[in-house]
Amino acid sequence: MANICVKTLLPANRILGATTSTVCSQRAKSWFDGVKMGPPDAILGITEAYKKDTNPNRINLGVGAYRDDNGNPWVLPSVIKAEQRVIGKKLNKEYATILGIPEFYNKAIELALGNDSQVLHEKRNSTAQGISGTGSLRIGSAFLSKFWDGNREVYVPNPTWGNHVPIFEHAGLPIKKYRYYDPNTCGLDFKGCLDDISKIPARSIILLHACAHNPTGVDPTKEQWLELSKLIKEKNLYPFFDMAYQGFASGDIDRDAQAIRIFESEGHQYCLSQSFAKNMGLYGERAGAFTVACANKEEADRVTSQIKILIRALYSNPPIHGARLVAEILNDNQLRSEWLKDVKIMADRIIGVRSKLKDNLIKNGSKLSWDHVTNQIGMFCYTGMKPEQVDRLAKEYSIYLTRDGRISMAGVTTKNVEYLAKAMHEVTK
Repeated sequence: MANICVKTLLPANRILGATTSTVCSQRAKSWFDGVKMGPPDAILGITEAYKKDTNPNRINLGVGAYRDDNGNPWVLPSVIKAEQRVIGKKLNKEYATILGIPEFYNKAIELALGNDSQVLHEKRNSTAQGISGTGSLRIGSAFLSKFWDGNREVYVPNPTWGNHVPIFEHAGLPIKKYRYYDPNTCGLDFKGCLDDISKIPARSIILLHACAHNPTGVDPTKEQWLELSKLIKEKNLYPFFDMAYQGFASGDIDRDAQAIRIFESEGHQYCLSQSFAKNMGLYGERAGAFTVACANKEEADRVTSQIKILIRALYSNPPIHGARLVAEILNDNQLRSEWLKDVKIMADRIIGVRSKLKDNLIKNGSKLSWDHVTNQIGMFCYTGMKPEQVDRLAKEYSIYLTRDGRISMAGVTTKNVEYLAKAMHEVTK
């Protein structure tokens, strides 16, 4: 083909050949010459800088994955036991169904909603296995993009998990934000939150973090959730819950699920994304679930049929190994009890280093209030530090975190907390 473009076959076609040659030459340069370089991932950039640093006291507080008190990834003992059982069964590697493994997704939604759920009793849930939290959100955004006939804008808290925005925007659903975090108190701007929600157009989708808000670690109280539920129902808004930290936040799976259970008890229809990355340490196994709570079983059946069509085009069917591990744990009472103890170990460690960080900041003589360090919950802490202070932490102390002052509490240990507190005091005093 290149020779045909460069050299014409007949004299009569020489002019046409020259034109064709020019076109082919232009095409040969690049089909994607107009594609611009995308911005680097902020978290990966932090990790790369950390790896290049030779300071023996260096600390990586960017990555949102649990670490033990030695700074190492932790495979839960209950997960190890579950994996041994699964391997011992010598199961095949055939495809899962489009919806995934029933023993997994049925127990996943039961874990979220509890044994008293009317949605489950009336079988009006449409539940599918997803590719962890991100994939479950992607199923939900695709479903809403196709079938939602209300206001097409999705309202998310400010700030929210960075991936929420592209997930919905890629599905053709624009993002708008409502007030959530108060930088002056490093806590919840509840008045601003209520004010903004009261102005959201009826029949809009509102995204809610069920527990351990990412990235701030700031959650409403039970009383505030009740007030939010009442307002959202009055405004006729559609709640989309993202629950990535059930059990990991407080160590109590029921407490961490209280928000969605409150909304259900008050008659809301809603959808829910779940992840087992954090609470089972199954980061790379990608086990999650997506649920639509419908008005009745007949509607749930119709919704399920359409979700299957969407999943078939997205990835056909989900991976099986991680789902089998979760199913093994949730379907066995003894193994489930062991897992609940493992979850509490993780949650208690995070809660413990929060207290140690606050105590050491006070010990170093800080005159600032650090109550928010222990008031916040879950993987992340919004410290209130400014970008220039974060820059100093990296340059002078080899401590790496995102420039908005968010630290991953999983990177804090009993061995580095004193060094971290001293450095934070020095850059904030």
